[in-house]
Amino acid sequence: MPPTPRFRQGAGRPSLDFLRTLRHRGTADAVEELPDAEALLAWVRQCGPCAGATGAADAAHARDLREAVHALITAARAGRIPDARDVDEVNSAAAHPVPVPHLAPTGHLVWQADAPVRATLALVARDALDLATSPSLTRLRNCAGPTCRALFLDISRPGNRRWCSMGTCGNRAKKETLRGRKDSGGA
Repeated sequence: MPPTPRFRQGAGRPSLDFLRTLRHRGTADAVEELPDAEALLAWVRQCGPCAGATGAADAAHARDLREAVHALITAARAGRIPDARDVDEVNSAAAHPVPVPHLAPTGHLVWQADAPVRATLALVARDALDLATSPSLTRLRNCAGPTCRALFLDISRPGNRRWCSMGTCGNRAKKETLRGRKDSGGA
């Protein structure tokens, strides 16, 4: 049985999955998931294309990039011009080389980079720039979970998805609604 993933994925875009490394953003229960280089390497291995990533990992730089990506996307959603420092941070990260695909002798696709962490963060930054300037921005939602509020891309046909994950936040909300009905004597 494969190990349980350490980091949440499934937001619909790599940059949004990266933003999830600050869990419960804006609440008293905020949890930093990238406290050190080891955690950043683990994120790159799980969420990036370079599954065997090793080498230099500057967690403080990654957290700065994450906050710049958040500010960029937040400004874009509000129709505001983002802060120049945030734009510079994301543009600088996006300028680095990205992982390159290679077909291994076994027939499997592998991704390689001289600096896999920096290359994966370049992918994140490029994705954030694309998202902030694309029509997909109108499909960006905040999870309706009161303690979650994670951003996700709503690709449902009607465009009315409420939770980042039906398996976690959606299920929790439905259980709380059912519990409330039972406590009040209904259904």
